[in-house]
Amino acid sequence: MRREGIILFLLLCVAGCWHAGEAQAQWRVGASGGATYNWYSIDTQYMTDYRYEGAWGWSAAVFTQYNFLPWIGLRGEIEASERNHRFYRTGDYAGTNYTYHNTYIQIPVMTQFSFGGSMVRGFVNAGVYAGVWAASREKGSVYEPMNGRIIPVNAPYDFQSEKDQRGDFGLAGGIGIEYRPAAHWSIHAEGRCYYSFISTVKQYMRVKDYRYNTTIGMSIGFAYIF
Repeated sequence: MRREGIILFLLLCVAGCWHAGEAQAQWRVGASGGATYNWYSIDTQYMTDYRYEGAWGWSAAVFTQYNFLPWIGLRGEIEASERNHRFYRTGDYAGTNYTYHNTYIQIPVMTQFSFGGSMVRGFVNAGVYAGVWAASREKGSVYEPMNGRIIPVNAPYDFQSEKDQRGDFGLAGGIGIEYRPAAHWSIHAEGRCYYSFISTVKQYMRVKDYRYNTTIGMSIGFAYIF
């Protein structure tokens, strides 16, 4: 009889916890946008006159989030963003100067942990993302040392299947703050980092040429809470 009583008690506790979680569970949908700053991690090796620098871009996303409890939820997004970088040369080819405007479409999936009061809450996002390098454009100039000419360039980049790695995967994480001015609405600001595991260059040459994107994003957004 005691065993049956314990089992019944445990079942009631599980049911109570489930009901409490369901009562606090929330769906939300929203959108966000902001700025990105991206840079390459690259070993230029023998290319001593090659220089790479970071560059600014933009981002825009739509998202949905399901909160199991007030402090934890699962978030999925569809995001378009620029992961730009600048390239220039020194020495005999000084005057060659490009900015690459690289557009990525990616899907981050993250767990969100939040803390604070009912109106103002901080949060941390942590997870992974997968995406594709959708488009690229070159803007700048090329210096021709043979005749001393500088030729302007502003054209779409022509992807090369044997060289360019267009798929992407990596870690995604951020920290931010949320404010709820009304029962069903919230606005938020977030700083986020994307750390890629995939080189943008396929290793088709004898000398390996690994190039990895790291992107910092700053965004503001809103959500409707059901």
